[in-house]
Amino acid sequence: MGELDGKVAVITGAGSGMARACTEVFVREGAKVLAADVSGREEETAAELGDAVVPFHCDVTVEADVEAMFAAALEAFGRVDAVLNVAGIGGAQPLADVTLDEYDKIMAVDLKGVMLGTKHGIRAMVPTGGGAIVNWSSTGGMNGSVLPVSVYSAAKAGVIAFTKAAAIEYADRGIRANAICPGFVETEMSGGPGAAERFPQVVQGQALKRGAHPDEIAEVASFLASDRASFMTGAIIPVDGGMTARLP
Repeated sequence: MGELDGKVAVITGAGSGMARACTEVFVREGAKVLAADVSGREEETAAELGDAVVPFHCDVTVEADVEAMFAAALEAFGRVDAVLNVAGIGGAQPLADVTLDEYDKIMAVDLKGVMLGTKHGIRAMVPTGGGAIVNWSSTGGMNGSVLPVSVYSAAKAGVIAFTKAAAIEYADRGIRANAICPGFVETEMSGGPGAAERFPQVVQGQALKRGAHPDEIAEVASFLASDRASFMTGAIIPVDGGMTARLP
């Protein structure tokens, strides 16, 4: 018996990185997954993981796409029990050099995309008694960073406040909402396996002086989506190797 037996999850960004790892872990734990991505690689994820995964092409910044994504999940599986708003982009630019186009792009994916996924996830889950939302923030949303990621940090801080508000607003409708704050994770976006070696200024400030594997974040998401986390809502959870535990 897996901890997600019988559950249905919608996971954005599922073509790569942490969302791809979440899809693998959720299937291992017995869930059915609608794997969404804008890249086209959601098809690869579904092909590799089998019939438990249905791919869906979705731009999380477009509300019509997000609404259609949940309609597809309901058509395929009959219900939605968990939503993982993982899709995101980075952006390393000194604040004085940030353009409005860069600002708008980061905010659209990293904050607006989470809002739309949460909004339509709630609409999909409330009729069947509720469910779990797991939003992706970052340690950069909890504190400043040694890297020039001010706009990214602002978006991720917004995810934290938004998740807490959603948890309070919809608790009486059976919705739990929590946020994961990963530290440095060795995904394609950060440079892949071994990427932490190229950013010693980041990992040397952690208790565990290495980057995380995407699976290590996915295991936390699986727990939060499961009934084992039934009394957890509004929690902001660093999964960061001790980065935020350490004073400067």
